[in-house]
Amino acid sequence: MATDSLSRRQLVQRGIALEYFTIGWNVLECLVAVAAGFIAGSVALVGFGVDSAIESVSGSVLLWRLLAERRGRNVETIERKALKIVGGGFFLLAGYVAYDSVATLIQRKEPERSFVGILLAIVSLIVMPLLARAKRKAAANLNSAALKADSRQTALCAYLSAILVSGLVLNATVGWWWADPVAALLMVPIIANEGREAMKGEACPDCHSG
Repeated sequence: MATDSLSRRQLVQRGIALEYFTIGWNVLECLVAVAAGFIAGSVALVGFGVDSAIESVSGSVLLWRLLAERRGRNVETIERKALKIVGGGFFLLAGYVAYDSVATLIQRKEPERSFVGILLAIVSLIVMPLLARAKRKAAANLNSAALKADSRQTALCAYLSAILVSGLVLNATVGWWWADPVAALLMVPIIANEGREAMKGEACPDCHSG
């Protein structure tokens, strides 16, 4: 039993380290993306930055949950609250991106080229899948639905990076200004679906299903 307890403490500590990295990375990503997005007038880039801010909040919530477990608290209630907060963040992001994208298309706002934004999205496209994979493994080991939802949000960040790169590159190379808000709109159903899944607040019977 002592060995099992020690093993779980180590797994919790690994989860804590992952969430600290998530928060730090996403705060930096948010600052760069929002600044570059406002300079270039890119709704997709600003939306990407807002997603990074929401993911930092999600990381903070999971950090709270994991620290509580490390202190020996019963985390069942905290787990459910964490899921609800993560789900709410998804819906906030979906609403913001949908509104801003439609407004941009109606007003025909043409963004400037943003090579900083393209570079940021490419780096994120490399980092996020690795981080999501590590979180999925931690979620399975700890049987945590909240951590699994957080891993899906991190995986979503990789999808958003791919969409963002496509929109920014098309605008920079062939001048398709509408590719940027359209790329942002493509994010909305993916984000909303993840929010719906997280808001269910269910346990994690499938944490070990890959």
